[in-house]
Amino acid sequence: MCGLRATRVGAALAVVVLALAACGDGGTVPEPSPAPHRSVPGGWQTLQPAPNQRTEVAAAAAGNRIYILGGFVPPGRTVPVVEVYDIATDSYSRGPDLPIGVNHAMAASWDGVVYLMGGYQGETDLTQPTDRLFALRESVWEELAPMPEVRAAAGAAAIYGKIYVAGGVGPDGLAASTLVYDIAAGTWSEVAGVPTPREHLGVATDGRRLYVVGGRPPNTDAAEAFDPGTGEWERLPAMPTARGGLAAAGTANGLIVAAGGEAEQTFPEVEAYDVGARRWVRLDGLPTPRHGLGVVAVGSTVYVIAGGPRPGFAFSGANEALDLS
Repeated sequence: MCGLRATRVGAALAVVVLALAACGDGGTVPEPSPAPHRSVPGGWQTLQPAPNQRTEVAAAAAGNRIYILGGFVPPGRTVPVVEVYDIATDSYSRGPDLPIGVNHAMAASWDGVVYLMGGYQGETDLTQPTDRLFALRESVWEELAPMPEVRAAAGAAAIYGKIYVAGGVGPDGLAASTLVYDIAAGTWSEVAGVPTPREHLGVATDGRRLYVVGGRPPNTDAAEAFDPGTGEWERLPAMPTARGGLAAAGTANGLIVAAGGEAEQTFPEVEAYDVGARRWVRLDGLPTPRHGLGVVAVGSTVYVIAGGPRPGFAFSGANEALDLS
């Protein structure tokens, strides 16, 4: 979280971790598999940078437009800014501001509607997480039923008309449950939390399962998948590079792509979990290594927008894309 650590974990964290460990992970650890390097023809493409340099943003795609939501702007101010990147024209427009300024929030989309939830409302102290949920309908933000608890620095993805909010920081430290919003019913429920509790992780979907990769503390290579049908988690082969502060997206051709991250320096690493082959592949690294970035897939192309190019408070509008077709 911009190089800062939340101070809310404390003794409650130990209780959460022990409780989840006692529940098991719902699966076994597959045998490790090598992670070959795969260069993509054409490599990364540099696109029009975002008008505002930001970090710790949320991002989601609806159709051929990518929404970059909230975050920090220099020198570290939380903003409600929404910018919309049009893939066809390689240009931006200003979207309607969020009802509140948030950083470390989560975003997902379903049926052309963008949803934003949680995050921190504070400036630099990261002590004001929120439980609020908003949907962008016809250029107006509509407030929906709040989450069952506050949540920040988590990840979100939509599957079969439900939004899953996994990992992150809850009211008592690392979150102990996964929150599920039923879009049609307008109600929240809870299912099992990630087997390895963590925040600043990457969360994505292949359209059938929820994938969580990386995160901290400490920086981890943990990779796990949740099956909404069975309600069980499965531990996957470890991500090649342990890191937190990253983000992830699922492509239309079955890849869960994890990009960026932060430790003593920002990570250029981009690695993809091939769902069909059940193995990781190393891709060409980010031209602009970043943390707190937005990672979105549209079809088989991954877009990486904004984020901090250095640990801590650093800001970028960089927009880079990799076609994995």
